[in-house]
Amino acid sequence: MTSSAFFNRRNANYQPTIWHDSYIQSLQIGFTEEKYSSRRIELMEDVRSLIRQPSGVIQQLELFDTLRQIGIAYHFEMEIKDLMNSMVSSTKESIRNIVQDNLHGIFLLFRILREYGIITTHFSYLHVKDIITSLFKEKTTGFNSNIEYDVNGLLSMYEASYLAMEGEDELDDARKFAIEQLSKKRRSLISNSSLAEQIDYSLDLPLHWRMPRLHARWFINFYERQEDMNPTLLKLAKLDFNIVQSIYKKELKEESRWWTNLGLVGGHLPFVRDRLVEHYLLAMGLCFQPEFWRCRKAISRINCLVTTIDDIYDIYGTLEELETFTNAVKEWKLPTCQQIPEYMLKPLVALFDTMNSIASIYSQDKGLDILTYLKRVWSDLCNAYLVESRWYYDGYIPTLDEYLENALVSISGICVLTAAYYLSEDLSTNALDACEFFQSVVRSSCLICRLYNDLGTSTDEMERGDISKSIQSYMKESNVSELVAREYIKDLISRSWKKLNGEALNTCNDIKSFRKALLDMPRAAQCFYQHGDGHGIQHLETKNRIISLIIEPIPH
Repeated sequence: MTSSAFFNRRNANYQPTIWHDSYIQSLQIGFTEEKYSSRRIELMEDVRSLIRQPSGVIQQLELFDTLRQIGIAYHFEMEIKDLMNSMVSSTKESIRNIVQDNLHGIFLLFRILREYGIITTHFSYLHVKDIITSLFKEKTTGFNSNIEYDVNGLLSMYEASYLAMEGEDELDDARKFAIEQLSKKRRSLISNSSLAEQIDYSLDLPLHWRMPRLHARWFINFYERQEDMNPTLLKLAKLDFNIVQSIYKKELKEESRWWTNLGLVGGHLPFVRDRLVEHYLLAMGLCFQPEFWRCRKAISRINCLVTTIDDIYDIYGTLEELETFTNAVKEWKLPTCQQIPEYMLKPLVALFDTMNSIASIYSQDKGLDILTYLKRVWSDLCNAYLVESRWYYDGYIPTLDEYLENALVSISGICVLTAAYYLSEDLSTNALDACEFFQSVVRSSCLICRLYNDLGTSTDEMERGDISKSIQSYMKESNVSELVAREYIKDLISRSWKKLNGEALNTCNDIKSFRKALLDMPRAAQCFYQHGDGHGIQHLETKNRIISLIIEPIPH
């Protein structure tokens, strides 16, 4: 291809991985002996008895919430959901009357119902809206003054407000009040107190936006130091965490062997990011339960290939080369060596072989053909990459709407969610054919990921001359400073979460694991980009999170 002979190739100067295959293969795997699994079963039965034990509504809600936050609720999903449905539909006494005078109970009930996707006429947003309205006196005085001393109630109000859907603006007012009062309370506490730690942690990031497994690791440590902690819950949480972590280590060893044998890093592709372990962490963030091993494996491999191909488009390829690459993916056919440069052939072979393998294995296990859908999302992704490359070569800054419409695809979230959807254990033939439903539902989830990515990576990418991001598009379009643009993007993230909350609650109950992935993907993205580019640049935060979730077991 003579047009590229004198082309000045760029290089983002990404650092090599800090997680070498030799280190990964040397990891010790514990907690695989029969005594640990037997002990876990015993503890699970003890917890199951605790769940069934008669108790007050508020106490039961607090138990369910603790199980979820400490990372073991997935063992008791059916019991919890059945009891929640029974609780809100009981005709003996209205659930509204039971929690009416308990601010903590009101908002905890609302949050748990939303978290479990339970829609009931017995307790809905309208009831919460009435309660919030009743807490207001006049606009000049705001909320009832007695509430400001109820820290547990304020924390529950704050956390519940992040499960709001579009149109539920009263929860925004409740959140603002809760933040104001909690911040005021925090200033009066000594910095090392348990309550101060809880307030700091919550105000830093709401529970609904946190990666569940990462939160569970923090909460286990926090819960252990509480005076009212239940030793049985703590023992099960620690043991379960370590047993599941041993599964992650085994999977990571297998993925590292696959990635190393693929041989994409170095050689003809010295410019690409080598981030296998980070990709596995993201996959774990989407589907942490042991039974979703197939989905974790596919997502980690998809993300390795996404990053490789993204760097070819963003950094290295000429426009002519990229057009040829895009057409090859669209046709799902390898070009000849005369049609495409050598450095592109190996990634294409790896892409075709990996997707064909994923589809073939799933077809054998489930009898469903998903290759057609995998081909389509990869074709769409490469088309989106090509659009961005054309913008770059033309020096064009798109409008914000133009940018976001394309970026919804180029963030590659659709590839990830396709794996989560089509590799779901509960996928049916009807769900397999519901493509239009699937494509519309993923938009909000992908948009949030894109915006988190832009906030975290925009500065570094602008310095090396990449295409403009949402921040730059809004700056040009609205003639504002970068600071103002960043605040607008943060507000857009909040509004998009509201839309996603509604979509996840109202349209995704047929495939539970996919509903969870819709919410967990932006949580994982936030985890990587909260402190900058925690993916491209191997931040201390990302390293520590990998160590705590995958490498080091919890002392027990």
